[in-house]
Amino acid sequence: DPEIKDYLKAHAARALGTLATGNPAICKNITESRALLCFSILLEKATGDVHYNSAIALLEICRVAEQNAELRRSAFKPTSPSARAVVDQLLRVVEKADYDDLLIPCITCLGCLSRTFRATETRVIGPLVRLLDEREADVSLEAAAALAKFACMDNYLHVDHCKSIIAHGGAKHLVQLVYFGEQVVQTTALVLVCYLAHNVPDSEDLAQAEILTVLDWAWKQGYMSQDPVIESLLPEAKIRMELYQSRVGYY
Repeated sequence: DPEIKDYLKAHAARALGTLATGNPAICKNITESRALLCFSILLEKATGDVHYNSAIALLEICRVAEQNAELRRSAFKPTSPSARAVVDQLLRVVEKADYDDLLIPCITCLGCLSRTFRATETRVIGPLVRLLDEREADVSLEAAAALAKFACMDNYLHVDHCKSIIAHGGAKHLVQLVYFGEQVVQTTALVLVCYLAHNVPDSEDLAQAEILTVLDWAWKQGYMSQDPVIESLLPEAKIRMELYQSRVGYY
């Protein structure tokens, strides 16, 4: 009976997600089976609880992989067909950008997998940057948080990813979010702005977007400058932008 099959699939996916949460050994067992390929197929073709529970199970596995280099290398290496199938489906949801139960988990998954993408993998950044312009605050927030994982110094390819974020028009969207977003969105967007300014201070696009003015303004907002992450990033980002712009006559 199709209804019973869907019921079993939904509960199996939910159980696997629960088992995977925070557990690298379980995640390794799951990913060494055919589960990743199955989840990618369910993301593409299933509906309802099967759809959603599969996305959440993938999210829990990706969260563990973000913190566990061994799992990233074994389960999500770029040459793995099952890993590519999963990324294809995550991107399909993000590119479609329907505001539904799947969108935010799929955005989060891509952020968690940021260190698995090569510099030549250019198809991930653009869809995430476009979501910075999303009218739903929680979508913009999650997109900014995911992109920050691509742009942070812990990511070996942070300079390449920052250049890609800028090339896809990220600076202008981030300026709007820092000035006009809800407070939590402002703070997350500012963290990403700091990474861009720190890693690519000589960007003409950042200068044109007046990112230095944004950084100066943010420093004067007490609730922003007191955030520990921003407190550690903002001064150096400002210095780097000032040094470059003074040399080329912007500042």
